[in-house]
Amino acid sequence: MNHPNHRVEYDLLGDRMVPQEAYYGVHTLRAKENFEISGTRISAFPNLIIALAAVKQAAAEANAELGLLEPTLRDAIVAACIELREGHLHDQFVVDIIQGGAGTSTNMNANEVICNRALEIMGHARGDYAHLHPNEHVNLAQSTNDVYPTALRIATFFAIEYLIEAMGRLHDAFEEKAEEFAGLLKLGRTQLQDAVPMTLGQEFSTYAVMLEEDIARLREASALIREINLGATAIGTGITAHPDYAKKACDALRRITGIELITAPNLIEATQDCGAFVQISGVLKRIAVKLSKTCNDLRLLSSGPRAGLNEINLPPMQAGSSIMPGKVNPVIPEVVNQVAFEVFGNDITVTFAAEGGQLQLNAFEPIIASALFRSFKHLTAACTTLADKCVRGITANADHLRETLERSLALATALNPYIGYKNATSVASEAHINNSTIREVVLRRGLMTSEQLDEALRPDALIKPRVHGNLISVSGTADTGVRQDTIPH
Repeated sequence: MNHPNHRVEYDLLGDRMVPQEAYYGVHTLRAKENFEISGTRISAFPNLIIALAAVKQAAAEANAELGLLEPTLRDAIVAACIELREGHLHDQFVVDIIQGGAGTSTNMNANEVICNRALEIMGHARGDYAHLHPNEHVNLAQSTNDVYPTALRIATFFAIEYLIEAMGRLHDAFEEKAEEFAGLLKLGRTQLQDAVPMTLGQEFSTYAVMLEEDIARLREASALIREINLGATAIGTGITAHPDYAKKACDALRRITGIELITAPNLIEATQDCGAFVQISGVLKRIAVKLSKTCNDLRLLSSGPRAGLNEINLPPMQAGSSIMPGKVNPVIPEVVNQVAFEVFGNDITVTFAAEGGQLQLNAFEPIIASALFRSFKHLTAACTTLADKCVRGITANADHLRETLERSLALATALNPYIGYKNATSVASEAHINNSTIREVVLRRGLMTSEQLDEALRPDALIKPRVHGNLISVSGTADTGVRQDTIPH
């Protein structure tokens, strides 16, 4: 029977009608029908498709160099792989990212798309596998069990680079604000209680430093995934592959990707071990934890505007309520918090999936891929969004910062070296009871002169270590060298 809109393909389960316009084949069609799980197809993760194409290209080049693949077939396969790496035909990767079979459906999706595009390049019809076959040629000397893990590592390496770029963007935004706010004194807090003075610039600089640290951890983790198991084939013994294939394929893949890949010294171990993914997922969780903490701080610092801390203003992005007029919510930090919560859950998924492997293979790498790539994708977007739509537009309420600090009981801490802890405690207690300032109580008791207070409460003296004069008695004074650049009073 003639089917103008379909072609007939077959596998071990029998014949199936495949849409004529499809570049995928029967194996992909069955997987598409079998795994209606997440609704998210492989095409949602372009890094994985690019990585798969790189692996297939490297395999073709290695096999041709070993005399196992005709040059004309190699050239067609390579041309199709290059198109995939450039972003073409990604819509043909239609299998759900979450799938049974240890990634076999993803591997076959790649084999079939590459094969059918290569057939077109050679002047043949899609599905005319007598000239070029998905398994016999595109998958030559390979198994899902070495192709899929290798592709995951390459895709993860790419994802790390994109995340580092986004984190760098956010780091720069915080660093710019740290410089802008360097001269603004404010009250620090511990356990949500008044602590000691600092600058708003110091507060923002910590967020930049945290990002620097996590970028360094990401780079350390990326070194782990440069070790691949390509050439392991089914379980790590290299069955069906030429003895020189693993080295030549790795050399080709290194050149194609620009990544300093190395072949694992023990391919049996490398085929079953998912430890590198656990490590990377842990780093992503670390990033998410600190990013979420930062957003908690931004929401607290901007709380109000009348009944909160109200120390900074986040740029207003949208109306905050359908019932309360004038309300504006911290929606950007909130969405970043939610991304962090998702990453925490993804890390648990990766942990269980890595632990769940048995004997010579871990069949659960598809869920590892799904969890990791979602974490990468959403963290990358979150960092960019937080930088561009929040941090760069933050302003400080300088007058409020100054007023809050002036009335703070925490200034008593700065007087410990001059009047002693006991006197400072008594001063703070009296100031709190009488709703006075620390300055007013100290002057009223005659513990220090106005000039001595000016020196003790200099801005630079409040935010970094300094050499102090001798302690003074309850009624005595000490010459401290008066300066006038004090906090407002």
